[in-house]
Amino acid sequence: MAKAVGIDLGTTNSVIAAHIDGQPQVIPNAEGSRTTPSVVAFTETGERLVGQMARRRAVLNPKGTIYSAKRFIGRKYHEVNEEAKIVSFDVVRGPDVLTSRLTDHSSHRSEAIRRVLAPYRITVATVAKVQPPSNPGAGAPAISTRVSSASWSSVSHD
Repeated sequence: MAKAVGIDLGTTNSVIAAHIDGQPQVIPNAEGSRTTPSVVAFTETGERLVGQMARRRAVLNPKGTIYSAKRFIGRKYHEVNEEAKIVSFDVVRGPDVLTSRLTDHSSHRSEAIRRVLAPYRITVATVAKVQPPSNPGAGAPAISTRVSSASWSSVSHD
């Protein structure tokens, strides 16, 4: 029987569940964990890490580890001043006035790798990490997927 799959895209952690045999069941990620940290990091060589490996990387490369990206989605640069002060990565003005940009400063010896990413790109990497395998649980592949990203906001998106 085909399954409905739901992804809860959280600011801190994300999770995926499938409706199997009439019951919701959380699907473990590739590492076997029921939740995946909503964190993306870049190594000195430019490799992208997502989830627990990215969270561990924060100790070695805090500027190259991006977390809480969901807080920046759809917000203007001047609206994220307080959030920008508490994260270890740089938040810079992007060409699109509706989007702040997150900057990663990974360095490889004398050569600096600099990426400027829209916040939604970080959440896309997280969703890709938690997405179900071709057969979530037992049985047929999922035919319906819903992503939940609940949050409150006093920000006007005019």
